[in-house]
Amino acid sequence: MSEPIANRWEFLYFFDCENGNPNGDPDAGNAPRIDPEDLHGLVSDVALKRRVRNYVQAARDNTMPYAIFVEHATNLNRPITRAHEETEGGFTPGKGAPKSKVEKARRWMCEHFYDVRTFGAVMSTGPNAGQVRGPVQFSFARSLDPVLPMDVSITRMAVAEDVRGAKSSEDLAKWEAEQPEDKLRTMGRKALIPYGLYVAKGFISAHLARGTGFSDEDLRLLWEALLNMYDHDRSASKGMMSCRKLVAFKHVGTDSDPEQRARQAVLGCAPAHELLDLGKIVEVERAGDPEKPPRKFEDYSIEVHRDRVPAGIEVYEDYALLNGA
Repeated sequence: MSEPIANRWEFLYFFDCENGNPNGDPDAGNAPRIDPEDLHGLVSDVALKRRVRNYVQAARDNTMPYAIFVEHATNLNRPITRAHEETEGGFTPGKGAPKSKVEKARRWMCEHFYDVRTFGAVMSTGPNAGQVRGPVQFSFARSLDPVLPMDVSITRMAVAEDVRGAKSSEDLAKWEAEQPEDKLRTMGRKALIPYGLYVAKGFISAHLARGTGFSDEDLRLLWEALLNMYDHDRSASKGMMSCRKLVAFKHVGTDSDPEQRARQAVLGCAPAHELLDLGKIVEVERAGDPEKPPRKFEDYSIEVHRDRVPAGIEVYEDYALLNGA
């Protein structure tokens, strides 16, 4: 495996949604998530991680060491069992594995699955491969302004009727021919917001990366996924979603002694809130008429004030992160 990253990072991730549902709430009929107190939109950290996983799976063909553990419609115990099979001692069904064997399986999972060494995982759901605390974490994303959840009526020009007594396609065709045309249409609902610009805060721990093997190559793939993932996750329900800006802060240290500077790079040179709170280094302002609700990205301006960055911190924006940051 490659060496784990040696620097702590924080980042701000701006993305927007136009005429779509950025993250439905299953407890609210899949309506867009909102903060009920101030009506700002929310997107869960789980939704963001899912899109990263989907991008990595597509970009790396779901092959090890960039395979995805939490894969859609799979049994998580299958790769965990394989981890035991592939490591010394093999797999013993129905018997609790000793701690040394669990550790070997945990290391195997970290080495072969990108999302395990990035986000961590609970792998004690059957055959025990322990638990991994991932170095990369997201906050819930939050819209910069209140959003307007809408429930739009739509017409489906066909039905999916379970016809009693039908035993063949010919029976269904006969039933269909006997129905009035209006009976072969139905109504539906579609949840969306007209527009919302969201920001998520992200954290990358060099200390936790030592435990999973999260490397500089893994980090570059994370930036690549964040910048491109919505272009590979299109659906009618999501509307038009786009990454609009990615601002990352790399802790590099200030001490003249190389050993102490390396320690600063791992532990950090400034509190995360000093870097990520909007208005301190990164400012977002409304452009155009502030009395009108925002309906496009151009209704905002985002400015990065590099002169406000604390000592020992480097700032990278957007695709500069793919060029050796």
